[in-house]
Amino acid sequence: MPRKANPALLKPLQLSKELEAVVGPGPLPRSQVVKKLWEYIKKHDLQNPANKRNIFADDLLLPLFGGKKEVTMFEMTKLVSPHITDPDKKAA
Repeated sequence: MPRKANPALLKPLQLSKELEAVVGPGPLPRSQVVKKLWEYIKKHDLQNPANKRNIFADDLLLPLFGGKKEVTMFEMTKLVSPHITDPDKKAA
């Protein structure tokens, strides 16, 4: 029996303008955002050749990475989170 996808991962979310500049216009589910980020990273050859888990920031990724020139792939998902908002959740 196939595993059911987590509905929270499929929900379309609002993207910041900085994130849309990289992954295209939203709303998009988080899984698609991450997939498109990786497509962008590979297309522009932004993985550190010495350590593939590290990603170099270009001009479009810098604002997403909080101005850091290089981040780990784990850091990337954490840093991109503030650029993704749930339109159903009211800002506090």
